[in-house]
Amino acid sequence: MSLVFFSVGATGPGSAFEQILRFSAVRTDWNLDELESVDLRCRLLPHVIASPGVVHAAGYTVDELTDISVPTHYQMVRSVRDQLLKWTPATFIGYNSIACDEHLLRHALYQTLHHPYLTNSDRNTRSDVMRITQAAAIFSPGALTIPKDDQGLLRFALPELAAANGFKGSAISGTSSSVRAMMFLARLLMDNASEAWSSAMRFSKKATVTDFVENETVFALADFYFDKPQSWLVTALGADVSIRTDYYVYNLAVDPDELIKLDDEELASRLEAQPKPVRILKINAAPILTSATDAMGAARGSNLGLQELERRADVVRTDRDFCDRLMRAMAGKRKEKASSPYVEEQIYDSFTSNEDLRLLADIHRIPWHKRPAVIDNLQDERLKTLGRQLMYFEQPDLLSAASRLKYDREFAQKLAYPAGDVPWLSIHHAIEEIDSLLAGLPKRRSEKLQAYRSYLTRRLGEAKSRC
Repeated sequence: MSLVFFSVGATGPGSAFEQILRFSAVRTDWNLDELESVDLRCRLLPHVIASPGVVHAAGYTVDELTDISVPTHYQMVRSVRDQLLKWTPATFIGYNSIACDEHLLRHALYQTLHHPYLTNSDRNTRSDVMRITQAAAIFSPGALTIPKDDQGLLRFALPELAAANGFKGSAISGTSSSVRAMMFLARLLMDNASEAWSSAMRFSKKATVTDFVENETVFALADFYFDKPQSWLVTALGADVSIRTDYYVYNLAVDPDELIKLDDEELASRLEAQPKPVRILKINAAPILTSATDAMGAARGSNLGLQELERRADVVRTDRDFCDRLMRAMAGKRKEKASSPYVEEQIYDSFTSNEDLRLLADIHRIPWHKRPAVIDNLQDERLKTLGRQLMYFEQPDLLSAASRLKYDREFAQKLAYPAGDVPWLSIHHAIEEIDSLLAGLPKRRSEKLQAYRSYLTRRLGEAKSRC
């Protein structure tokens, strides 16, 4: 099993309406010796507007974004998927990838009719260099130089962090440079914070996290909120009945003897107050965990001493009625998320059936002219919609004139949508963002943005003519 360090360059920060433009990855062995690498790119989808901030930061030109000599989005996703399957099984590692890059990759796979959970299925596991760096900042201070802002808060932006620790690469704007920077940090972590690194590799597996949580009487859970480190000594309560990857843990800094006496209404109210008695641990999101002995002095509750912490943990774990009351109260606070009206945002609404997965595998093996019939046989309406859209993007001539006109109008209306509250970036929004950026730029640095504005203005006129 190898490690795969990867990074994606996208049109925006990570919504379902953005697309990957570039994918870079390096496969290494467990000593971080490089084995092979890949760097793939594609052109802009016709209905997607790249964020002006991304265009400016990455230095994209209109010609680069629209170059028809490079693969389409679908073609690139097929290449990415084939490469990752070739490297499977592996531990996939990015930088802030569990919060961002993973979602972009999942959406790219989902919207091109592929199984979206590639990096954490079929014996694959995942981790995150930023999470490991944060763990080191808490439990191995001094292992890395962590830059701070004017308020003294720790800064974990990859360019700043890599440079502060001696990375000699050029300005980190491309995905390939980002992969090299995170590999540089990974080597430092392996050498200077070996326990944090080993722990992260261990807890890249859901089963290992679950086993640790259920069998350690007292352990430490840590996280960062608004760049501030937080860590707690906790004990396990149990898994959420509806979201099995969410595990409830009890904060042992809160005396359970005080909470056991509360009725259900009082208990639910107390869960809202600080310090929070119960926290949620996501077992599939590279949690920052360590043993109680390694966390003493760093985690909240350390002042109680290990003997008192173990006593409190025993009180909680042996009172199943109390555990159940706490978990019911937590579950009752969770609001059920309404399904989005947009198919792009429905990825997590349900899992794909085995029958549809079989049909999806067939779709990519048969000629394009045979695909519409297979798409129509899919049970999942989301996949039918995405499949028909994919036909429009890739092979519009195979659609009827009425279908092409329908999609022409639908996507033109999205592009020309007036500035307002919609989840995608419309041309109006993008032009407003460009004008704001241009106001603070000297003329010599504004040429690409000016050219992008002219391109968007032309696209807006074309979109309005189709509405």
